[in-house]
Amino acid sequence: MGPEPAQNQITLPSKYLPPVDFRDLPEPVSLRKISGASVIILATAIGSGETILWPYITSQIGFVFIWAALVGFGIQFFLNMEIERYTLATGESAITGFTRLWKPWWWLFIIFALCQNFWPGWATGAATTATFVLDLGENAPIVPITIAALIAIGITLTLSPVVYQAVEKIQFVLVAIIMIIIVVAIPVATTGEAWGALVSEGIGQATFPLGHPDLSIPLLLGALAFAGAGGANNLVQSNYIRDKGMGMGAHMPKIVSPITGHEEARPSLGYMFPVNDENMRRWRGWWKVANWEQFITFFLVGVLSLIVLSVLAYSTLPRGVQAQDLEFLFLEGQTLQQTVAPWFGTAFWIAATVALFSTNLGILDYTSRLIADQFKVNALKDSTTWTESRIYVITVWIMILVGSLILLAGVDQPFLLVVIASSIAGVQMFFYSGLLAWLNRKALPKEIQVSGVRLAVLAVSFLFFGFLSVMLVLDNLSGG
Repeated sequence: MGPEPAQNQITLPSKYLPPVDFRDLPEPVSLRKISGASVIILATAIGSGETILWPYITSQIGFVFIWAALVGFGIQFFLNMEIERYTLATGESAITGFTRLWKPWWWLFIIFALCQNFWPGWATGAATTATFVLDLGENAPIVPITIAALIAIGITLTLSPVVYQAVEKIQFVLVAIIMIIIVVAIPVATTGEAWGALVSEGIGQATFPLGHPDLSIPLLLGALAFAGAGGANNLVQSNYIRDKGMGMGAHMPKIVSPITGHEEARPSLGYMFPVNDENMRRWRGWWKVANWEQFITFFLVGVLSLIVLSVLAYSTLPRGVQAQDLEFLFLEGQTLQQTVAPWFGTAFWIAATVALFSTNLGILDYTSRLIADQFKVNALKDSTTWTESRIYVITVWIMILVGSLILLAGVDQPFLLVVIASSIAGVQMFFYSGLLAWLNRKALPKEIQVSGVRLAVLAVSFLFFGFLSVMLVLDNLSGG
């Protein structure tokens, strides 16, 4: 039993989920010990907006819209920290917190996550760019390669003793490979003209290109959502820092392999800490280190990746290049082979393959993690058979099966699949921007509630993605 709260201590809303006990916050740790808590979300971000959507937009209109990518990344930094705020304080995921306010949120966000991520666009993209590396030509077996990649991911996630640790280590290696190519690309493959245009167009000619014939509303909304991670991916930052043992997450069970790990049957229902001098000292320590980790790993590295890959596209592709699906990445690699060195064009395709593969690994992990957490908390909390780990593994393989069926049905265009997923992500961000403001004002003690600039950013995010979501609906109604 944890410490007894004083009479004036508030506790989490308990109308729809059980009340929680009080426990002291663990002692905060150094930045070095939690580095990597954002690496999975970073890997997912690099493989979506940074590799595909923003370089494509740059190839069509230059840098006049790049300001929105920076705004998108900035908004997502604040969104991620509000997601982390709730989890650091309670150990629960943000979606569990939303469910404490209104019961249907848990299954609505599961539907959102599935609609966003059933489409295996990133694995298809990885298979496509792998055929560029292997020079397999137009008749390459994209679908079989993609399905094989999905099965390989499923086996990895199923057999890892502690899933988070395995995913983090894999993503560290994959991100390192991508960053090496990005760093090398700056001096050898980008041009002074492109860097100059980044400043002159990005600042002097900034615009919002609604109505551009080659940039649809779903593409623009998706690019903004995927300037960073996007959609359900941000929400699962709760689960990642919980498995990393940050804040009250140290008291929560972890997802392990049902085959090779030691399972816990209890649901991830959290705790509150009594507001006193010692706990507030610990809170300030956790909040500081979590902000720095997120800022360095997610924001700085993510923005650098997006800018360099966009400048690389500007340096290698003519404006308005007409390319089907991921053909613009093929043309980019060809140009690099001709202008820099044959090996560098191939290295670029390898980096793109790694980026897209790492994204699909992250997507299968985080979607299954979200679903397992919510089913265990809301529908199966009393079951000793259905652990979160078992629900997770079953969900992984259901997603692989459905994704494979989508591919076999003929929907195998990676660019289209990524645009579908990313536009759905943008609609989600409209909803949870408002929900985070509500949750972190209503459920948490006054001393740690969101306020000031951070609350204002949530309001801007709500309006920003709300406007784009309305535009998406109107575009679909008009048959655009």
